Amino acid sequence: MRVSSAAIKSTHRKEFDEAEKLLAESRELTDQMLDALADCAELRYGGFVSDAQKEYAEAAFTIAAITGAELPGPDELGVDYPAWLNGLAEAAGELRRHVLDAIREDDIDRAEAYLEMMDDIYHVVMGFDYPNAISLGLRGRSDACRGFVERTRGDVTNALRQRRLEERIAHFEDTLGSQE
Repeated sequence: MRVSSAAIKSTHRKEFDEAEKLLAESRELTDQMLDALADCAELRYGGFVSDAQKEYAEAAFTIAAITGAELPGPDELGVDYPAWLNGLAEAAGELRRHVLDAIREDDIDRAEAYLEMMDDIYHVVMGFDYPNAISLGLRGRSDACRGFVERTRGDVTNALRQRRLEERIAHFEDTLGSQE
């Protein structure tokens, strides 16, 4: 859904009021879609509905994680459970972006907090090992999530090691300066 994507972009830009407004609009459109297809199972379960729900859930998770709110459940969002899980898995990729932003801002503590969220998401989605027809592609998304977590862990580790090296160099320079 275009509106869900715009909500995520607003979150990345730290325009949280706009993101919440867009998320509400996405919820309204999702509800309208479900109402319109209530009597047409062929379309309701044809795939595009789940994709739209997944995008909406991903936006909701991204906003909640970045703002420190509690992650909403599938019933709270009004989405099917497979769409909820797939949206959760995709939100890990959005959190990766925030980890990298935190590293660039030299905020390693925040980067580690987002990495921990990503790791928690990975462990949740890996706990659901159901056939693709039921989970709607969750296995592939959980594999991608694992890749996000592993690459991000490496990025955070490198940032921590660089910070320690810079601190040691500064200490060494101070020691040399005090001996003159």
